[in-house]
Amino acid sequence: MNINDTVTLANGVEMPQFGFGVWRVNDGEEAVNSVKWAIETGYRSIDTAAAYKNEEGVGRAIKESGVDRDSLFVTTKLWNADQGYESTLKAFDASLEKLGLDYLDLYLIHWPVEGKFVDTWRAMEKLYADKKVRAIGVCNFHEHHLDELLKEAKIVPMVNQVELHPLLSQEPLRKYCAEKNIVVEAWSPLGSGKILDNSVINSIAKIYEKSVAQVILRWDLQHGIVTIPKSVHQNRIIENANIFDFELKDSEMALIDSLNKDERTGPDPDNFNF
Repeated sequence: MNINDTVTLANGVEMPQFGFGVWRVNDGEEAVNSVKWAIETGYRSIDTAAAYKNEEGVGRAIKESGVDRDSLFVTTKLWNADQGYESTLKAFDASLEKLGLDYLDLYLIHWPVEGKFVDTWRAMEKLYADKKVRAIGVCNFHEHHLDELLKEAKIVPMVNQVELHPLLSQEPLRKYCAEKNIVVEAWSPLGSGKILDNSVINSIAKIYEKSVAQVILRWDLQHGIVTIPKSVHQNRIIENANIFDFELKDSEMALIDSLNKDERTGPDPDNFNF
């Protein structure tokens, strides 16, 4: 296992299993510097969103990094207010322009807005058919949202990005997605920091002389989950990526699995109001 390892999406596109998220990273220098540090460290997948309001900074960092565009995997997301067929197509163009890119690797519906996400998905399928994006997917979709979408969809979402960490391991959803060949990606893989003082993970971390964050990210990878930790600190960006020189035992994986409490740090996709 190394930082260049990929998972294969349903359409054959290779997506890095380990990437860099920029939620709550300020646009401008903070976004530019953190993305450049990530790329320098070896990250090749960058995950942003229209709602993060930092697509311009991410685009600048990509340009200034000197790394060939085709060796990067860039994801952004459609915001809720832009859902609907025509508005999705416009929002995609706006994101692409802010990023300064000719195409996207992955475009995701950010939240399952009732009464809109099926129509929105038709626009995603058009963007994919028009080769403006290499893969399309969703975020924060429960099984029942996916069931509703799949009744109408021509293309099955290739990715479902959800809140996922040891306190919310999403096992039933992961199983459902595996059966449908949908790759599961974890946002907030460190539980927004809430889990970093967990005694079980701390004791495992000591064995390997690793941080709790490194153990959690390694747990993601060994479960086949795509993970995208964020940080604005260069030392943390480097540390988060330093997870390829140890392997958790099956018993340690099971111990971490047992921490699940179905406990969210973010909104429930059945009950959000934005």
